[in-house]
Amino acid sequence: MTDPVPRFALYGEPDRGVSVGFLHVERVMTRGHLHQGQVEAHTHDQMGQITYWVSGSGRYFIEDDGLDFCAPAISFVPSRVVHGFKAAPGSDAIVLSIADGALSAVGALTPFSLAAPVFLTGQAEDPAWARLARLMAAVEESHALSAGGAQDVTAGLAVAVLGEMRQLAAGADAARPVPPLAAALRQMVERQFRSDWSVQHYAQALATTPYLLGTASKAAFGLTVKDLISARRLLEAKRLLLFTIRPLEDIAAEVGLPDPAYFSRFFRARTGEAPSVWRRRHMAHTRV
Repeated sequence: MTDPVPRFALYGEPDRGVSVGFLHVERVMTRGHLHQGQVEAHTHDQMGQITYWVSGSGRYFIEDDGLDFCAPAISFVPSRVVHGFKAAPGSDAIVLSIADGALSAVGALTPFSLAAPVFLTGQAEDPAWARLARLMAAVEESHALSAGGAQDVTAGLAVAVLGEMRQLAAGADAARPVPPLAAALRQMVERQFRSDWSVQHYAQALATTPYLLGTASKAAFGLTVKDLISARRLLEAKRLLLFTIRPLEDIAAEVGLPDPAYFSRFFRARTGEAPSVWRRRHMAHTRV
């Protein structure tokens, strides 16, 4: 099966490996000739992105969530998360792209969770947002000087930006760090959710016990291991329903539930709607 949405390195560039310490900063409209302010659904396989909207407005989407915004607004999107936007004329943003390897180092210096996307909006006159604006301006400036050895400065500023985002994020969930065992479980689920793996199989692969794995999953995500796997299957089903025209039978097989009738019951139990109904209702709201 092909991926439901394109994968890029930087937007518009073919997916490729990036170095462990890769950092890149540019304005959204630097690539305006490619997207004219409308960036279709895509992912980045090996990097996360912080996007700070300095001007304008538009509609952003992350996975199946459509989000209207007016600057200032900021998002963090981890690797392999579907996202895109449609921005009004005159809009622009600073985008900091950070390789997963560099994010691991950044994550060690901040309690901000780097495992889940975050989207925040605010008011420019708010002191916290004013600090964020200054930090992102410094990120842009330091990257411009990176040929002179300022890359470490950019990484340090990224830590500060994430710290400010943590303070702005509503609720503790966006800022809660994920312990190593739970993070390893999520990565394993990402690779194997289509397979018919039992909890015991996951525990063996991670050199632990089902009890310890279940405890870690519940503490970090509020979900049992089985529910975490189901949540990942549901997310993939939503991606395929929204961003492809594949029939339900193909989608069921792609998410590891090859019986279409069972897939429909699985989907309805978690969303309250049949897959076909959910697809029609959400299509108009999440397209840019």
